[in-house]
Amino acid sequence: MKVAYVFPGQGSQWIGMGRNLYDQFASAKAVFDQAEQALGLAISSLCFEGPEDELRRTVNTQPAVVTVSLACLRALEEVNTADVLPPPAYVAGHSLGEYSALAAAGILDLADAIYLARERGRLMHEAGLKNPGGMVAVIGLSQPLLADICQQTDIQIANINCPGQLVISGEKEKLDKAAELASAKGAYRVVPLAVSGAFHTPLMQSAVEGMAEVIARLSFNDPAIPIIGNTTAQPLTSAEAVKEELLNQLCNRIDWQSSIQYMLNKGVTTFIEIGPGKVLSGLIKRIDKKAQTLNLGDAEAVKNIKTALAQSEE
Repeated sequence: MKVAYVFPGQGSQWIGMGRNLYDQFASAKAVFDQAEQALGLAISSLCFEGPEDELRRTVNTQPAVVTVSLACLRALEEVNTADVLPPPAYVAGHSLGEYSALAAAGILDLADAIYLARERGRLMHEAGLKNPGGMVAVIGLSQPLLADICQQTDIQIANINCPGQLVISGEKEKLDKAAELASAKGAYRVVPLAVSGAFHTPLMQSAVEGMAEVIARLSFNDPAIPIIGNTTAQPLTSAEAVKEELLNQLCNRIDWQSSIQYMLNKGVTTFIEIGPGKVLSGLIKRIDKKAQTLNLGDAEAVKNIKTALAQSEE
């Protein structure tokens, strides 16, 4: 068995996430404690109790999802002393999830990864106020056809998630026009996303400038585990390459499909989704039905990892 750890992004949050990890694992509670110290924010209360409109704010969502993902990771490490799982051959995260992967690969310490996620959320929100826009998921349309629509309407494909699931991003009026064209061309569904800007487009350029300043203040290590970059779908093997990727992904598309395909081609058989939700496991199954996936998003799943692993291999 060759394993990769994958970490979810914005949109996977839900009220109550992480509570049973906090209650049942000392290592997970320590993650929340470190996060609160790094942020000066009661992130545990926000995750456990909301309110939902506060949790959904980009500046809060991003550090909250990373905190819960890393609490899951530490809980897994706590129970994996019997080496139920081999060490991951690769780590990867979907957009925001790349920040959880930074800590998993030893590139940043845990508190710095959570702090950087908060700064990313703040700067992306501010960029969205300066240059308003949005994102729309397009289901059931081919990439070449959607790329043609994007060219006609001056927007971008922001996410290549899996065959038949793409996300477009840009200024609202242009995005509305592209969504109409996509529906007219046979898209099965066109779904606006609850985000505060046109993420992964040049409308985020001001966030790049701000993030460059924040990144320069933090200490990055070379990856201890290869991390697959969102924009290149290739391993990042140096601290400098990681910094470049973090800036590039703000204005450029996330190619999740190619990232997973790279790991599959390198012999990965099992993807462990670590953090809230099950979005990534669904995408991975649509990329390759034979890929094994496991979700570790709460205390029960972490404690039952051995059983779940055995069942997945049957």
